Amino acid sequence: MSVDLSEVRRIAHLARIGVSEAEIPNLQGEINAILKFVKALEQVDVEGVEPMTSVIPMRLPMRDDVVTDGGIADEVLANAPLTEDGFFLVPRVIE
Repeated sequence: MSVDLSEVRRIAHLARIGVSEAEIPNLQGEINAILKFVKALEQVDVEGVEPMTSVIPMRLPMRDDVVTDGGIADEVLANAPLTEDGFFLVPRVIE
């Protein structure tokens, strides 16, 4: 698959990218090179290859899933224009 000049103009329009007429042939070559690379990737046999999240085998550090208030409720409430009994006080929205 390759793109022609009119398709490059359409892609630029859809992406809302301002492209001059002089740049279009260069972009056509770049887009076609990307498509050629993707086509080559389709030929790679990935049967039996596990999905990876990193190039090195590692496990992300885990922490206990504990619900807390962060221990800084007073500091957070200090930013509010109005508070009442340890909560933000906001105007009534629904009558």
